[in-house]
Amino acid sequence: MPPDPKYIAKLKEAIRATHGCGARHFTTVPVTETFRGKIVWHGDVEVFDLINHPKAQHCYAWAYQEGGTMHTTAVLGLPPVDSAESAVKVAIAASARA
Repeated sequence: MPPDPKYIAKLKEAIRATHGCGARHFTTVPVTETFRGKIVWHGDVEVFDLINHPKAQHCYAWAYQEGGTMHTTAVLGLPPVDSAESAVKVAIAASARA
């Protein structure tokens, strides 16, 4: 089942606001990230082709609820990020350091 067009539009807005470029939805990748045998993140990552970004060709984005508020994450496809799975790992590591 394809993702909701409104959801994709919200992620495109987040990509533009965060990374200053347009995006074209490419595909959806289900990701389950585990740590020490426990699921720490499970969901769909939307993969976008970027339009006129100076360094990256792809962006991996998703939204989640926290404290009753919708948050978005948009990770550029720059090393070490080369997949939806690695984007989730980098985002988890960044939030753990924050």
